[in-house]
Amino acid sequence: MKESKYGKYVIRRSVTKHEPWPTMEWIGATDYKTNVTFMITRVMAPCKMEEYPHSHDFDMYLHFVSYDYEHMDDLFAEIEIGLGEEQEMHTFTTPASVYIPAGLIHCPLIFKRVDKPIILFHTSIASKYVKKEDSIIKP
Repeated sequence: MKESKYGKYVIRRSVTKHEPWPTMEWIGATDYKTNVTFMITRVMAPCKMEEYPHSHDFDMYLHFVSYDYEHMDDLFAEIEIGLGEEQEMHTFTTPASVYIPAGLIHCPLIFKRVDKPIILFHTSIASKYVKKEDSIIKP
């Protein structure tokens, strides 16, 4: 087969993590050779995805959308996330995006109600998602 000039820009992926939440990952350092990493996770039931507040050295974006393509304006879930040192809690029941600047303490991340599966698009402006152990705040 002839070598492709632009094939390196098409990164095919299957589910990379099956449990507890099916996830696909594209890692900037290995897949793109850039400073962006994507994780796409399906959430099907209530859960505490991240229990402890922590921070990162990079900007991060969390996008919460319906898995039901016929009802994209509905989330069919209730999600709660803590932001800041004081863990100011934010609750939403409609599609939402949360911007987490580098250094901002965030979490817990709690899916309180999940009536239908939803998708979490997690984007890190980093070559690899890293949660530094020394940034985790445990009671």
